[in-house]
Amino acid sequence: MADTIEDAVARALDEAPERNFRETVDLAVNLRDIDLNDPNNRIDESIVLPRGTGQETRIVVFAEGETALRAEDVADEVLDGEALEELGDDDDAAKDLADETDFFVAEASMMQDIGRYLGTVLGPRGKMPTPLQPDDDVVETIERMKNTVQVRSRDRRTFHTRVGAEDMDAEDIADNIDVIIRRLTGDLEKGPQNIDGVYVKTTMGPAEEVPV
Repeated sequence: MADTIEDAVARALDEAPERNFRETVDLAVNLRDIDLNDPNNRIDESIVLPRGTGQETRIVVFAEGETALRAEDVADEVLDGEALEELGDDDDAAKDLADETDFFVAEASMMQDIGRYLGTVLGPRGKMPTPLQPDDDVVETIERMKNTVQVRSRDRRTFHTRVGAEDMDAEDIADNIDVIIRRLTGDLEKGPQNIDGVYVKTTMGPAEEVPV
């Protein structure tokens, strides 16, 4: 086992074969001694990475009026109530949007309609929008979400999340991993004892074990 998280990351980056595309760096977590058939035991967290994801994060906002105007500068797409209704009538378009988008944000006043029109598409994918309250700054919310990853186990003992990109410093990726591991051990009933192993790897590279 590597002495530190940074050692493991450095090895994963060094041993990754050359590719003609920019690879992501992913973390794989194996759980043990936990009943994931009970939804209360499942991991489902949005975690802000202190050093960023190293990747583009696609964010779509449901909003109208001034909030929509402000969101246009920072969001990938802004949809109003009429566009929401149209999506509700086009299941394929709704599924495509859900699959292409990392995070959704919506004015709180639109959440009920989103549930009605898109709940069956977004719900199972774990992509229901983050509600934007009247006092929330939409620009600040979106900027924060650009550095956010979803860490979700569902009913699987092994699950993955993005922690960076191959051209990031090993130290920065290690900082991201440290935040995720701290959150996981805080969530799990037995803390580190519920973790069977953690591994870091580039998209196509070999896995290196991360100390927990």
